[in-house]
Amino acid sequence: MEGVPSTGERAPAAPPSSEAARALRDVLRIAGDTRAALARRLGLNATDAAAIDHLVSSPEPLGPVELGNRLGIRSASATTLVDRLVQAGHVARTPHPHDRRRLSLQVTESAVSEVLEALRPMLVGVDRAVARLTPEQAEATTAFLREVTEVMREYVATAPDEPSQARADRG
Repeated sequence: MEGVPSTGERAPAAPPSSEAARALRDVLRIAGDTRAALARRLGLNATDAAAIDHLVSSPEPLGPVELGNRLGIRSASATTLVDRLVQAGHVARTPHPHDRRRLSLQVTESAVSEVLEALRPMLVGVDRAVARLTPEQAEATTAFLREVTEVMREYVATAPDEPSQARADRG
């Protein structure tokens, strides 16, 4: 049964939830599956696809070390990953714009085109759903999604850098 541990202990009760909150949780759950499906469509493993996503969405240039930190992998693994992405033509190493001693990683135009093409069926479907909204519904939905995004950003920003010791102590 969902939500009940196999040990027979009862799981803590979930907070009361509206239909809208449950629908949003469904979107968040399927987002992980969507990322995995995109990786499969592109012939990439999940880490490589996540790396490309980080590089595309980062407001500042990322080098191999920063990318590895975002992915939670060691420096040697990040170097191997970057080598693989460069060899596949997905990423190029370029001089860092502010520090010529460092490297910056750039997603290639061909990789961006490949990702957009692979996402096209989903993006078209999302656009169709948005087009069915009235202007007022679209405005309310946009405001709601931006607020939820900020709540999630705050949650991410306030997470500890290391796993919680409290969990380790319970074991």
